[in-house]
Amino acid sequence: MTEQSPENPCPVETTVGLIGGKWKPVLLFHLLSGAKRYSELQRLLPDASDRMLTRSLRELEEDKLISREVFAEVPARVEYDLTEDGRTLVPILEAMSAWGSKRV
Repeated sequence: MTEQSPENPCPVETTVGLIGGKWKPVLLFHLLSGAKRYSELQRLLPDASDRMLTRSLRELEEDKLISREVFAEVPARVEYDLTEDGRTLVPILEAMSAWGSKRV
């Protein structure tokens, strides 16, 4: 294991900083099956407030783990999907799902 320092931060801390929190991992997991509209994500995460859902999506987009595509339609349609970098999280999310299934 590598010693932690300001020049060499803990990799787990880096990962948790990007995907940690109550809703980010769940959002990423639901996007594994493909692009989702905001309303779909709302239905999949009924306990998440609109504010927290929007905030989590924005942070994931800023960290380039998801993409946001706005379609020129009326009413406006917005879809969220995993980026190539976000897809590198698939093994982690699947492991979390498997571990959680054993705990339910």
